[in-house]
Amino acid sequence: MTQAQAGTTARDALGIAADVRAGRRTAVSVVTGVIADIEARDTRYNSVTRIFGPAAVARAETLDQRIARGEDPGVLAGVPFGVKDLFDIAGEVTTAGSIVLRGNPPAQHDATVVARLQAQGAIAVASLNMDEFAYGFSTENAHTGVTRNPHDPACLAGGSSGGSAAAVAAGLMPFALGSDTNGSIRLPAALCGVWGLKPTFGRVPRDGAYPFAASLDVVGPMADSIGDLRAVFEVMDGRSLGALPDVASLRVARLGGWFARNISADFTAAIDAVMAHLNSTKVIELPEAARARAASFLITASEGGNLHLPRLRQRAMQYDPATRSRLMAGAMLPSATLVQAQRFRNWFRARIHELFSHHDVLVAPATVGPAPRIDQPTIVVEGREVSARANLGLFTQPISLAGVPVLSTPLAHPSGLPLGLQLIGAPGAEAALFAVAGELQRAGLARCTPLTTGD
Repeated sequence: MTQAQAGTTARDALGIAADVRAGRRTAVSVVTGVIADIEARDTRYNSVTRIFGPAAVARAETLDQRIARGEDPGVLAGVPFGVKDLFDIAGEVTTAGSIVLRGNPPAQHDATVVARLQAQGAIAVASLNMDEFAYGFSTENAHTGVTRNPHDPACLAGGSSGGSAAAVAAGLMPFALGSDTNGSIRLPAALCGVWGLKPTFGRVPRDGAYPFAASLDVVGPMADSIGDLRAVFEVMDGRSLGALPDVASLRVARLGGWFARNISADFTAAIDAVMAHLNSTKVIELPEAARARAASFLITASEGGNLHLPRLRQRAMQYDPATRSRLMAGAMLPSATLVQAQRFRNWFRARIHELFSHHDVLVAPATVGPAPRIDQPTIVVEGREVSARANLGLFTQPISLAGVPVLSTPLAHPSGLPLGLQLIGAPGAEAALFAVAGELQRAGLARCTPLTTGD
């Protein structure tokens, strides 16, 4: 049983589309069923912030009429999906998880990727919870509340795209859109046990997505199956991946050092099993991973802080207090510090790109461990207690600096809570990541974790 099957209406996207195209189900019945399911069950998770009911039903009615006329409804016909609350939806105010933007006029057009998905028959049904302005790893929002992990509502869903991951994990919808600056797709996908893709920087258009740190931001999908993830990504990207490479021909290595410390013995054993199946014993070091994490943090803080500085000067008290303090600190970073961070970024990007002259896919953990409890303030890193929220991105932040694609791959965990791997590729090499992920799914090593708690 997958997460989607745990819900009462949602199932895999390609299955829904096949049913709708064949006339076995109507798009209206799918959309109204999903909306009813959200209304009945999401009080437990708080993944949804708004439902686009009338607009979604109207779009479904139009799609059903097109099918009745014999027109092609698109590859995602009738598939409901949600968007992190920073994507423009025509007729809706884009709030980016903040009351600061609630007075803005509604968006005139859908974000580019949303428009591409809806042109292929998918139907946006809801906006999804997030850390305010995407600044956080936990989806704890002073305005819209905390999103809870469907596998254990006492635990965090991760962030900042936590609403997207939780909605998919709970089976409320087969896929959702998120954004990733320092791990905001990869981390919640791992903690909630779903598939998530951070595409190559600049590959997928982010027009109509509210920015955080423009030199790092990407937008991407999360889904309940690797097949759905690929189909959605191809529509977002505007092109097919084509035939995937033979996994046996791919050079796979595991990241050690920074990425081997601070994880449990059973997590290590799970990665061992993955590498054994891929017939690889290669372990390599990613140079200066700790400095890469620091540089990514500084660049993000500065870009985010300066983006918001004019509004902070006028309306600071309307911000979530946690977001406000981080943005203000970022805006005050000295320029010399940023120059050093950018110089290091150029050096680090060159080093990681060099690794791909000898390797096709790198494997690393996405998380330190399973999702922490909401009331758990710390985790153990390097043998000492540190802030859980600030350190959830320990393994995702260094990779962000290079702009390479990463596929977050779900693993089961003995605790019942999921874990995740990062499959990391060279720029533009998403096809290799999908090939490896598909092989791990076929082998039973990578899978979405069934819900262990009842609704």
